[in-house]
Amino acid sequence: MYNIKLINKISKAGTDVFDPDKYTVSTEAENPVALMVRSAKLHDMQFDKETIAISRAGAGVNNIPCDRCADEGIVVFNTPGANANAVKELTLAALLLASRDIVGGINWAEELDKNDEVGAKVEAGKSAFAGCELFGKTLGVIGLGAIGGLVANAGVRLGMKVIGYDPHLSVSAAWNLSGSVVKADSYDDIFTKSDYITLHIPALPTTKGMINAAAIAKMKDGVKLVNLARGELVNSADLKVALESGKVAKYVTDFPSADTVGVKNIINIPHLGASTEESEENCAVMAAAELCDYIEYGNIKNSVNYPAVSIPIGGFKTGTRVGICHKNIANVIAGITSIISANGLNIEHMANGSKGEYAYTLIETDEAIPAEAVEKMTSVEGIIKTRLI
Repeated sequence: MYNIKLINKISKAGTDVFDPDKYTVSTEAENPVALMVRSAKLHDMQFDKETIAISRAGAGVNNIPCDRCADEGIVVFNTPGANANAVKELTLAALLLASRDIVGGINWAEELDKNDEVGAKVEAGKSAFAGCELFGKTLGVIGLGAIGGLVANAGVRLGMKVIGYDPHLSVSAAWNLSGSVVKADSYDDIFTKSDYITLHIPALPTTKGMINAAAIAKMKDGVKLVNLARGELVNSADLKVALESGKVAKYVTDFPSADTVGVKNIINIPHLGASTEESEENCAVMAAAELCDYIEYGNIKNSVNYPAVSIPIGGFKTGTRVGICHKNIANVIAGITSIISANGLNIEHMANGSKGEYAYTLIETDEAIPAEAVEKMTSVEGIIKTRLI
């Protein structure tokens, strides 16, 4: 039996993916082969030697020490795209909140005296909360992956002029974009042309604080910003100066902080981007499926610290595969294959890939690989963890 430990509450749709004849799943699991987590911070956690994988039911992995996990041979998975529709829908709501003072109007209406002529007061006071329409405006989308692509297409359907920029746009993502989405040449192209700008990129050293005084200076007066990606993308001090001057008309964020709460013209959404029943179920199901495929067959898909490597299941028999996490250095493969050959085994299939400093090799042989041969592989320089599957 494989023990799966739940660090957060995980949707039952996800835990039901695990075959009860093969897995025990609980928050108290001891010596777990894998962890499932949502937002809990794992940086201070010491992982069991038996743990080979962590699956994050969501896209962001800032709460997981991915580099340390790689050093310990723990494959970290995430679930890109599983929550994309939920975030897209909230982004559309954010664009509307930025366009029309809906929040201010609601708050004002709730404070009206019930004993007065409410209807008359509403008609007299509603002009203070007027705004503009999205139709015909230019929407700049930074990041055209699973979420950004959906937002861009939705913007087109709303009658907006949509321009998008993504320096790492994949071919598959490009195929899913509407033909009406115009490719921007750079971030600056987005800044100078957009009435609305929405961010859908990860927080990396190259993107942290990218919305700063210099970037804002290039934007249109009265631009409206939406950030449902990561709070660190925006320099809060520079943003507040721009809000005070009116350079930025509204800022809608899904990441409230001490710098944003209570600031005029900032709308703070309490991190609701992926908080839908459907999204939580989708993420949990995808996270569980990734773990099952890795634990039972050694296949890696959607890992953030190891490469995607897989061999079709085909006629796979238990005991004929070995999965090896290792450093991306020379002679590791030669060391592995020599040990297999020394045991008189023939390699039926082999797949290998690298991701930065780390690599993963999956080998399927014609007969069962002796456990002692797998153990001997750990002596090869650069190998971090070997596992007989």
